[in-house]
Amino acid sequence: MSSQEIFEEIRELIADQLGLEEENITMDSNIIDDLNADSLDIVDIVVTIENEYDISIPDEDAQRLATVGDAVDFIYQQNK
Repeated sequence: MSSQEIFEEIRELIADQLGLEEENITMDSNIIDDLNADSLDIVDIVVTIENEYDISIPDEDAQRLATVGDAVDFIYQQNK
């Protein structure tokens, strides 16, 4: 799976989770600052990503996923 494919899936997931338009979400979007996610949203997004991609995201790694691109890169590295 390519980074672009992961981005498209993550963008859809985040848009659904936060009630946003997909076209407003970019790789550079900060999940908290730009997309207005709160801590509960972050937990929901992380759990959904873990379930969708069958991966585990330790808390210390989840805290480093500030942007959509950070999440995409993390997933891409886990799926190599």
